[in-house]
Amino acid sequence: MFLFLFAFVSKRKHLLATLLSLEGLMLMMFMALMYLSSLSVFHGFILIFLTLVACEGALGLSILVLIVRNYSSDYFGSMNSLTC
Repeated sequence: MFLFLFAFVSKRKHLLATLLSLEGLMLMMFMALMYLSSLSVFHGFILIFLTLVACEGALGLSILVLIVRNYSSDYFGSMNSLTC
């Protein structure tokens, strides 16, 4: 889990690497929730968590496609937030 967290913090130049690190963090959180839910009877939260993770992944990929289409790169340095 700390490996994905380290990659998320250190690889902030490319959007794709950041999104992959974020998905790895979500996978580790899902595994922890699966372990904790085996100890209790509440399994509904896992379904809600997976739904939100899928929405987060779809939103991240759509933003990635939008940025690559507009800036021809997923490199954060090539984007200027002042231009529209």
